Amino acid sequence: MAVQFCWQVPGLFLLLSVCLYVFPVSVLSGRVLVMPVDGSHWLSLKLLVTELAERGHNVLLLVPNTSVLIEAPEPVRMQTFPVPFDQEELASSMKGIQQGVFHQSPPLTDLLINVQRLLLFTDIQVRGCEALLYNKTLMEKLKHEDFNLLLTDPFLPCGAILSSVLHLPSVFFLRGMPCGLDALASQCPAPPSYVPRFGVTSTGHMAFPQRLQNVLLYLVELLLCRVMYRSFDELVARYLEEDISYLQLLGNGALWLLRYDFTFEFPKPIMPNMVFIGGINCKKCSPLTAEVEEFVEGSGEHGLVVFTLGSLVSSMPKEKAAIFFQAFSQIPQRVVWRYTGELPDHVPDNVKLMKWLPQNDLLGHPKTRAFITHGGTHGIYEGICHAVPMVILPLFGDQGDNAHRMANRGVGLVLDIHEITPESLSNTLHTIINDTSYKEKMVKLSSIHKDRPTEPLDLAVFWTEFVMRHKGADHLRPAAHDLNWFQYHSLDVIGFLLLVIMIVVAALMKCCVLCLRRYCKSEKKKKD
Repeated sequence: MAVQFCWQVPGLFLLLSVCLYVFPVSVLSGRVLVMPVDGSHWLSLKLLVTELAERGHNVLLLVPNTSVLIEAPEPVRMQTFPVPFDQEELASSMKGIQQGVFHQSPPLTDLLINVQRLLLFTDIQVRGCEALLYNKTLMEKLKHEDFNLLLTDPFLPCGAILSSVLHLPSVFFLRGMPCGLDALASQCPAPPSYVPRFGVTSTGHMAFPQRLQNVLLYLVELLLCRVMYRSFDELVARYLEEDISYLQLLGNGALWLLRYDFTFEFPKPIMPNMVFIGGINCKKCSPLTAEVEEFVEGSGEHGLVVFTLGSLVSSMPKEKAAIFFQAFSQIPQRVVWRYTGELPDHVPDNVKLMKWLPQNDLLGHPKTRAFITHGGTHGIYEGICHAVPMVILPLFGDQGDNAHRMANRGVGLVLDIHEITPESLSNTLHTIINDTSYKEKMVKLSSIHKDRPTEPLDLAVFWTEFVMRHKGADHLRPAAHDLNWFQYHSLDVIGFLLLVIMIVVAALMKCCVLCLRRYCKSEKKKKD
């Protein structure tokens, strides 16, 4: 009887463990307020929001009544709020970015134009933030909801301000921020001696010229930050009625969920409240539709090329599109291309155009040989997960840096969208597909990326719930937040030590002078 009982108890524990693994249950049913950012930023945040809701949390999604991609998945609640711009104005601001990527300008002019376009987009979004914050009825409603946590993308200031007003611990969900504001806000060291700045095509191993360039770009970034975040700083100070900047406000964040890892990023210092969830958007492949599956299977031994420039860019000027159509007509592979632009007189038989394509499912198909992408982190991580070598055409933002990192890993080649020709594209595809080193290195990189104790989505959920359970994560907050610039760099200590050294040296010199005088006097007496 005792033996049977001893067997049954471990059996029960084993069964319970299996059930908890297969059917994960949240240890806390919390109330989560979500302030998203529109566009591709929402696509990965949506995965975490959905998972939190499915695990029993009460999730409220704040959405402007004019948006591009944001919609509440089941069973997430959605609260819309009016904004002072319509769909046409929002589309116009995004259209400038879409069309501008295909027009080439000198490097400095191009930088200024990109900053101007970004400011135009963020200024519209800041107006939306103001509409939310000054909506007294909605703000009072939110205050009475008794939330446990605020989940937001800090690319825009709305979430951080709401966190301060509602006295909620905040979890930031992001890839990175312009000017490295995320590193500055989290007090994370980023020495320019081995941490490349935005736009530097160097690894962590830099010779003197690269380090000089890196330091100069770091100084330029500091100036650009003042321009780019001026409207954020003004809104934060005005609404909170405090002498505080957006940078300082971000420093109050409890946790940073970062959508990358070190299979992609170069090694650099991190802080204890940083959690890396690169590949959170990767998932198991679903079956393709019968039509798409038939087209893919028809590629035979040559296989398939997947081509998409992200959620924002689905068309291009006719002259530019003609380059791609001509290049694809010269290769034996079939191509699935997300394209909604003007069509040529003849579309090659090996090309299938789609308004939307199941990117993850196509990349996971065994027939897929190469991935032509703009270099967004969503596509790059899906390529890594499914071990598909890449041809990268960076368009704007961090895509150039992303492309450089993949090329440095030896898993992709980079082409300039402005200089591309049918021959360069077809030759690059031939190299990526037929040079086995790219596939081998990508398989190795994929293996390293997947060799982890916890899936990125589960990790993000755990730490989000951790912040809810403990009402923050103050034990992970470094003391650097409480130091001024002078103290942070120990300039007061260095100054004190220099003063002590100067006093000691002066005293020693004085003693030496006195000793010398005494000696001289004694010698003089002896001679007399």
